[in-house]
Amino acid sequence: MSGMQQKNSDAAYITIVEGPPPDFSAVNKHWTASLAEGADWTLVATCQMRTLDGQSLVDRCQSAWQEGRPAYLDYPRPAEDVVLSLGRAAAQIVAARWEKVADGQLLTLWVRSDKVEDLGLEDEP
Repeated sequence: MSGMQQKNSDAAYITIVEGPPPDFSAVNKHWTASLAEGADWTLVATCQMRTLDGQSLVDRCQSAWQEGRPAYLDYPRPAEDVVLSLGRAAAQIVAARWEKVADGQLLTLWVRSDKVEDLGLEDEP
């Protein structure tokens, strides 16, 4: 899903309500190739963010996947100029995990997207 024209009502969403867009990093690992398999080219990227309840966010994704539904990360679209608002973007979540860290919980998401610009990345890896 590239852009947020219309949300898929069957999909599960993790939405970033406040703050900047996530800082995505392209992933170029052998095991991630299977996450991007399909007829169209997609980029797999990862991001980490602090959360209050990582377990419930991962559970939301896992429940959707078990039911055959997709899960998406809904976030503010990255912009060069912080004042300029470019709207919202979404990337399909293909893997998720959380862990306890010194100052709370850290959620790690692996997402796939065909829109490199929505992930704030310059070029494909």
